[in-house]
Amino acid sequence: MSTQRLRPRGWMQGYFKIPLQLGLLMILADILIFLVDYRCGLVLLLLLAVYLGICIWIYTNHRLLLHKELLTFAEEYGLVQGRLMRDMDLPYALLDIEGHIVWMNNAFSKIVHKGTGYNKSITSLFPTIQKDSLPSEGEEACVSVDFEAESYIAKMTLLPLTGISRNSGYFDYTGQEALITLSLSDNTAVRLALKEVDDQSLAVGFIYIDNYEEAMETMEDVRRSLLAALIDRKVSQYVLSYDGISGKVEKDKYLIILRKKSLLQMQEDHFPLIEEAKKVNIGNKMAITLSIGIGLDGLSYNQNYEFARNAVDVALGRGGDQAVVKTPQNITYYGGKTQTVEKSTKVRARVKAQALKEIITSRDTVYIMGHRLGDPDSFGAAIGIYRVAKYLKHRAYIVINEKTTSLKQILTLFENNPEYESDMLLTSQEAINQVTENAVLVVVDVSKPSITECPELLKICKTVVVIDHHRKSTESIDNATLSYIEPYASSACEMVSEIIQYTADDIEITPEEADALYGGIVVDTDNFLNRTGVRTFEAAAFLRRSGADVTRVRKLFREEAADYKARADIITQVEVYRDCYAISVNDGEGQSSPTVVGAQAANEMLSIKGIRASFVFTSYQEKIFVSARSIDDVNVQRVMENMGGGGHMTIAGCQVSMPVADAIALLKHTIDQMIEEGEL
Repeated sequence: MSTQRLRPRGWMQGYFKIPLQLGLLMILADILIFLVDYRCGLVLLLLLAVYLGICIWIYTNHRLLLHKELLTFAEEYGLVQGRLMRDMDLPYALLDIEGHIVWMNNAFSKIVHKGTGYNKSITSLFPTIQKDSLPSEGEEACVSVDFEAESYIAKMTLLPLTGISRNSGYFDYTGQEALITLSLSDNTAVRLALKEVDDQSLAVGFIYIDNYEEAMETMEDVRRSLLAALIDRKVSQYVLSYDGISGKVEKDKYLIILRKKSLLQMQEDHFPLIEEAKKVNIGNKMAITLSIGIGLDGLSYNQNYEFARNAVDVALGRGGDQAVVKTPQNITYYGGKTQTVEKSTKVRARVKAQALKEIITSRDTVYIMGHRLGDPDSFGAAIGIYRVAKYLKHRAYIVINEKTTSLKQILTLFENNPEYESDMLLTSQEAINQVTENAVLVVVDVSKPSITECPELLKICKTVVVIDHHRKSTESIDNATLSYIEPYASSACEMVSEIIQYTADDIEITPEEADALYGGIVVDTDNFLNRTGVRTFEAAAFLRRSGADVTRVRKLFREEAADYKARADIITQVEVYRDCYAISVNDGEGQSSPTVVGAQAANEMLSIKGIRASFVFTSYQEKIFVSARSIDDVNVQRVMENMGGGGHMTIAGCQVSMPVADAIALLKHTIDQMIEEGEL
């Protein structure tokens, strides 16, 4: 060990020189004494020579020995300190500034099952610790990490190495400007306790019988009470099996309360009560269907109650026969495999018609709009509401931006027609510029604000009315003063036709308006082949009496030869996936209305034997429009909702912004996943 290596530094080096420095001070004092008394000065000089001699002898002969003793003490102290760090129970590790492990103690090594020489990135052990989560100087970072079945809180601080020796027996700091200290504190017990508290939180729900009145009407009087008792027993036993409680609040409504843990189990089981209720049969010709709405994770019991009310409303708005679970973050759907049952009574239509009449009467202007890329159903329904507003002597406008090919022939009935104002049709910007606070906005054939013709109007108008026949989705118009959504209706034109009849007895519609409404029903029902009921034909009969002409309507929807050929090409290119799902592509080239052609091709593909559902991907306006159709046993609405769209059980669609090949792959993945989960 060289002297140069043992040379002390800092204050220690000065500490060794203090005796010599004191000797110099004594020499100065002796000089002053010589000036006073030379004899005293000689005595002090003699003593000073002896003192300096002894100091020089000690410094020369014992300096190395003293340095060795200090070094031995430091090394022994470092050994003790290193051993304490290595053997302490707290898991501890050192990382470089890039996050690679430099050193770990035994407790840390035991947790991660790695040797002390492991020097890979900390992310390889704890993926939640990324490079951007490492601490900077003067800060402490805390990250929750999981390893195997345990949970930890990782605390990290930055340790600069300025002024610290980088070469010790335990750590190699060579080339490092700073290190990161990392300690783990076990958080498993706290996490388990919080999970237990969360599992014990209460969820509130409602169970509604969708078709109580209709089912009871199909039975003998003496059996009705027995059917009600059997349903009560089914509901109570089902809720009790999940450790919950239920109570009947009305003849067809139940309130349920259960723990979150039990609800999660219900969700895993996909609410078997929905299917069990259909098996109750003691002579009823109509199967019982249920709608379940549950609220969860609210800030209070009252908020959970409101979530449950909203959830069951959504379930009913989507046609019933399903369960909806609503939390502050999202809405989850289960079931919905049964076609909605048409209501024989028109009481609801009459009530909604009177409410709409009162709302319009209290406002000065009426604005009407449908969805983007309007079709005959949305425009026909808008024309019907326009007639109601004119009958009530109010100014009315229809908001429409793009006059699509499917609307061109219908629009010729109203454009340049002296019976209609020249400004009856407005663009979105024109409507925004002139709308007032005292206006009412009527939205037809759509309930998703993002795909309406002018979403900005929804924010401007304080009074909004929604009339739609599509099933509700997660996204809906929340600020509606009046909402009339009936999934069993064939079309918005059917609903508006009923509203017209109940607005007033003496209201008259022109032949052009009757043709537009009748055309909307014809298009949405595919010439009365899909989703038609008694009320559909009653609405059509009303329109025929009002002047609608079948021949004129048929001429309105004649197609171009190129469209007819394109539809045939789409069908010839069909790919059958999983032996029952028809998939094809429409490139949209040379077609007057590519989306309409795609929808028509999807309808025709259902005529192929063995096909349960059809999907056509249409390229249009830099997007892919998916038209989905089924006959009865495949819920294409759920398929499209999983891809970001929606619709009806047998008629649905979505829009995606990706290449066609990727969109088809997404559809196939969605079908596979739904089959695995039992939804298809």
